[in-house]
Amino acid sequence: MPRLLVFQHVAAEPLGTLDPLIRRRGHRIRFANFERQPDFQPNVDRYRGLIVLGGPMNVEDQAQRPHLRTELMAIERMLEQGKPVLGICLGAQLLAHVLGAPVRRHHQPEIGWYPLQTTDAGRADPVLSPLGDIAPVFQWHRYSFEVPREAEHLARTDGCEQQAFRYGDNAYGFQFHLEMDERLIERWLANPAYRDELAELAGVDPAQASEATIRQKTREHIAAMQGQADNVFNRFLDLVGTPQRRITLPSREWT
Repeated sequence: MPRLLVFQHVAAEPLGTLDPLIRRRGHRIRFANFERQPDFQPNVDRYRGLIVLGGPMNVEDQAQRPHLRTELMAIERMLEQGKPVLGICLGAQLLAHVLGAPVRRHHQPEIGWYPLQTTDAGRADPVLSPLGDIAPVFQWHRYSFEVPREAEHLARTDGCEQQAFRYGDNAYGFQFHLEMDERLIERWLANPAYRDELAELAGVDPAQASEATIRQKTREHIAAMQGQADNVFNRFLDLVGTPQRRITLPSREWT
């Protein structure tokens, strides 16, 4: 039975729809909850794959949140062992940072529903291709990554060119949130810290930042996204059950 390691940063950002999907497939999950255990030191050698979830912190917060260095080293170790890695939002930014790509504050937050456009590589990708040419996806981010060197650029939006990448055969970074359902979106809309970010967007794009607009688009798009997400996540989980080749990454100091 493949064992999956999951890095969670805050209670507000769980696995979402990925959780029951993983359990239905018979994978065992080990959560590393850094909000509750900031000093946790995972032994990644014991696991067949890693999922790194989102959170309100950023790569540049390592001095205040030393667990981010722990995560960066764990991601690097997983990549060296050739094991599947999936980074979502903050997780994708951490993966990009490990691979030497810049992570910066984006010129404008993306919050709510945006049409995701896959690249040629994305449409042919064995994991991401179920999204097709264009798919509405849910977003909530103020920072964004550059696509790492030697990685495949898989998707973009009009406002953020770097939305998804694949490194090697089995390491993926998604800036967007395919794991969402209506209940989780409502939790974010009610969270004071997340509402502050929504207010920031309202200053530049009030129509997009409207709670009513987000709820309306959620009703329109959530079912289709969840169906596509199940296909994408199942294809990633297929990789977890398959031994992968080892690769060597250059050593680096995490700063």
